[in-house]
Amino acid sequence: MGLTPDSMKVKNLEEKSKSKKKKKEESNGKREEQVGCWFKLRLMGGCMSSRSKVDSTISGISTQYGDGKSKQDKGQDQPVIPVVSSTNSSHAESSSSLPTFSEELKLASQLRKFTFNDLKLATRNFRPESLLGEGGFGCVFKGWIEENGTAPVKPGTGLTVAVKTLNQDGLQGHKEWLAEVNFLGNLLHPNLVKLVGYCMEDDQRLLVYEFMPRGSLENHLFRKGSLPLPWSIRMKIAHGAAKGLAFLHEEAEKPVIYRDFKTSNILLDADYNAKLSDFGLAKDAPDGGKTHVSTRVMGTYGYAAPEYVMTGHLTSKSDVYSFGVVLLEMLTGRRSMDKNRPNGEHNLVEWARPLFADRKRFYRLLDPRLEGHFSIKGAQKAIQLAAQCLSRDPKARPRMSEVVETLKPLPSLKDMASSSYYFQNMQADRSKSNMNAKNGIRTHGGFVTRNGQPLRSLSSLSDVRASPYNQPLQSPKPNGKKS
Repeated sequence: MGLTPDSMKVKNLEEKSKSKKKKKEESNGKREEQVGCWFKLRLMGGCMSSRSKVDSTISGISTQYGDGKSKQDKGQDQPVIPVVSSTNSSHAESSSSLPTFSEELKLASQLRKFTFNDLKLATRNFRPESLLGEGGFGCVFKGWIEENGTAPVKPGTGLTVAVKTLNQDGLQGHKEWLAEVNFLGNLLHPNLVKLVGYCMEDDQRLLVYEFMPRGSLENHLFRKGSLPLPWSIRMKIAHGAAKGLAFLHEEAEKPVIYRDFKTSNILLDADYNAKLSDFGLAKDAPDGGKTHVSTRVMGTYGYAAPEYVMTGHLTSKSDVYSFGVVLLEMLTGRRSMDKNRPNGEHNLVEWARPLFADRKRFYRLLDPRLEGHFSIKGAQKAIQLAAQCLSRDPKARPRMSEVVETLKPLPSLKDMASSSYYFQNMQADRSKSNMNAKNGIRTHGGFVTRNGQPLRSLSSLSDVRASPYNQPLQSPKPNGKKS
């Protein structure tokens, strides 16, 4: 049968359509082959969520090194506009364009430059089994490279690293990637996470960090099913994190304001040494006689200092306030913001303020999971220090070097509350109060009441007044001048 002109046109169109479809499929195939499971994860949306789904943390991305990939509780912290989430750093200052790097990237000589193929092979093709976690920046994968080079090696050998990818469609973007490289690439300190190197190839942007086997402080404090951190470990972590901030503020060649201090950005090595990560929001401290840096309000709601939220004026004392919030979280075992708690207890700082000065109720600030295994003197000093860091007046807050000196002896104090006769009485009184609450009985004005009617006086009040917990909290002696 012959072909009419119209049928020939239809056939030609069909052939062109098939040709285009074939080319498109070949192009997609090449692209998928290039990036392996990473591309598949993008298609599934598995790595593109701005919320963290896996327990571990590297540079603000919620992850959990060494403990598997259990699901994380949803964070309770709410963002300061335009901040994104509690476990992911805020990234509203990001830029969609990619400027000329030769003008912006201040590379440190010790950083290694990786090819994309190096990191693809080091992470076993970005396969899901290597996924440590994800966040607004992108995904973090576990990988293995040469001890002193960039070539990939067999899993379990060489140097274990965490490879963070830049999600081109994400919120953090090029500007924070650049800040991360420029700050961490030029800052070396035992309490800052080490940036091993980077990849800058075509539109690929990746960062390579030292692997932190114990993950984030956030997971140890708040993840369901996690064992409570012992008192000495908590104080060791607080001391290490404080040393990291003190270095940035007072020891670095050019002082830095961290601006995103929170539990998810504190990583722990195998010995629970704390290291600060995620410098995407860091800023150079003011110089030339200036008192502050004026900038858009970035950070995480619940951690950001009130004067910074109100004015946009950023100082090192903004970091000190954030440290106070984290220290309070470590003492109480509570999140900075938790709407699952009763009314009046959503905001940790506001709930705790009345208890700072209440000598009869100070012990109620401490994490009940500690079960009395904490130092009485250490707890008193730590609570007093938290109160100073959280002062509404920035000038009244201590310098981080003073914080370091105050925390230094606390991990080794041995006066455990559990061995105290008075603490045992307090625990018995607390148990009685909890039982009364269940039975509809509550205390008011020194009397036990049922439905508002007084029943009898509390015989235990005299014991509470005699407790050593009621002694005035001693202010830490500053070892340096306050700014």
